[in-house]
Amino acid sequence: MRTGRYGAMLAALTMAGVGVGVAAPVTAAAATTAVACPTGWGSLPKTAADTSVGSLTGIRTGAHDCYDRMVFDVPTAGVEPIGYTVQYVDTFYQDPSGIRIPISGGAIIEIRVSAPAYDPETHSATYPGQGGRALPGVDLTGYRTFREAKFGASFEGVTQVGLGVRARLPFRVSQLSDRLVVDVAHTW
Repeated sequence: MRTGRYGAMLAALTMAGVGVGVAAPVTAAAATTAVACPTGWGSLPKTAADTSVGSLTGIRTGAHDCYDRMVFDVPTAGVEPIGYTVQYVDTFYQDPSGIRIPISGGAIIEIRVSAPAYDPETHSATYPGQGGRALPGVDLTGYRTFREAKFGASFEGVTQVGLGVRARLPFRVSQLSDRLVVDVAHTW
């Protein structure tokens, strides 16, 4: 009889939320906080004046809570701004050949950075991108927004990259002294 009474008390305590198995998930759920994501970036083209400040040496990506990020390293830029044009396009065409480069995703962002992927004086490569191929060292597996990134060309001091994204989402472009940053939001 005592076993039945203790079993009934244990069941009552568990139903009341006092049991260890019930209390732990409730406490963990209460500690979870929502991340406030920025809004208002928009999806219209963004540009900055073309300048010839240095050569592109790297392209890398990162996943964040609210957006996926692509960074263009231009270490010789110093304090001069890096020129760019970032915009959605229906089809990605290699500059200057006009060859269509297929890119997967629901939308395509064309990124043009005013920094050649070569040294203008020696013409030796400073970034190993090849037209129509995936960006060297960039793996987009597991990203929420990014789907595929391909090198377009580096012609007349401008490097071109096509970025396939999940959908036509808002994006922003920002600069630091030695790099250009493109962030694409996960949602509107």
